[in-house]
Amino acid sequence: MSSTEVVVALLLVVGILGVIVPVLPGTVLIVAGLLLWAVEVNTSIGWLVFAIATTFVVFGSIIKYVVPGRRLAAAGVPRSTLVAGGLVGVVGFFVIPVIGIFIGFILGIYAAERRRLGARAAGPSTTHALKAVGFSVLIELGAALLAIATWVVGVVMIT
Repeated sequence: MSSTEVVVALLLVVGILGVIVPVLPGTVLIVAGLLLWAVEVNTSIGWLVFAIATTFVVFGSIIKYVVPGRRLAAAGVPRSTLVAGGLVGVVGFFVIPVIGIFIGFILGIYAAERRRLGARAAGPSTTHALKAVGFSVLIELGAALLAIATWVVGVVMIT
């Protein structure tokens, strides 16, 4: 294993940790590590691996927002509540960098549902929001692991 592959592997591990505990930009670190490797090996297989792995990350980043949003809508959480959660999530991102988006989203859902339904009825919507955040992290983690698996296959093919 070359020194570049060791550095890339460390970036990928830190990227996975950043996906699980969103303090670091996990998927950005993963794509950066894969790009570093593709530039270093500079072969058609290396660039193909980078393209496939990046595609996994991009689709995962899109799906992590679409699917939980649809599940919340199917659970009866109205679009206005989702918008409130999103807006408070954006504010939360700046108040508590990175993880504040999740905390703000959940608090925004709770506040909007409490205003709409009352204190007792806001709980189920907030529970659905918590599940949606967890599902979002799992989707991003799955995409990141697929990207890393693609890299491992590429390393084996090149060596």
